[in-house]
Amino acid sequence: MGNFWDERFSGDEYIYGTEPNEFFKTEIDKLEPGRALFLGEGEGRNSVYAATLGWKVDAVDFSRAGKHKALALAKRKNAEINYTVADLKDFTPPESSYDLVVIIFLHLHEELRKEVHAKAIAALKPGGRIILEVFDKDQLKYRSGGPPNIELLYSLEDVYTDFQDLEIEKFSKEIIELNESRHHSGKACVVRYVGIKPPPRGSG
Repeated sequence: MGNFWDERFSGDEYIYGTEPNEFFKTEIDKLEPGRALFLGEGEGRNSVYAATLGWKVDAVDFSRAGKHKALALAKRKNAEINYTVADLKDFTPPESSYDLVVIIFLHLHEELRKEVHAKAIAALKPGGRIILEVFDKDQLKYRSGGPPNIELLYSLEDVYTDFQDLEIEKFSKEIIELNESRHHSGKACVVRYVGIKPPPRGSG
């Protein structure tokens, strides 16, 4: 998969554009800056935006080409991000360290997906948030982007189960109009989620 994405990100074009994901932007714009982790961050459009707002940003992806373009974008925006090239199955973020974990259109097989989501929850400080937008299984009806493999797509139940230890702030399945460069363009079926990590039981 690393080779696939290295090849895809190797050109001058930013595959999904340089502007942040709309749902992510709407949600992060409401928050006070802190420390944020971006998983499967690709070419950096979301992490760089967060950095311009004053967030301390860590980004992870297994594509070296993605890192190269993300750092170039950060330089253009006078922002700074810390970008690690790693396979998510081998990457474990420090526990209770982040105010925000961002997962935008990261599509993994079920076993790895559950593992990555569990690590994301563990990485959150109490009161920290997950912002997630992914393609629903019904995305197979559309041609606006996403993997053409139902096993890599999400259901509401998948998201609810994976993040059941968080308090739901937003959770919906929506038909939206994507406008994220030519690879994410048109009507799409997505799951949007914001969850908050509660304080440890017995505290307060």
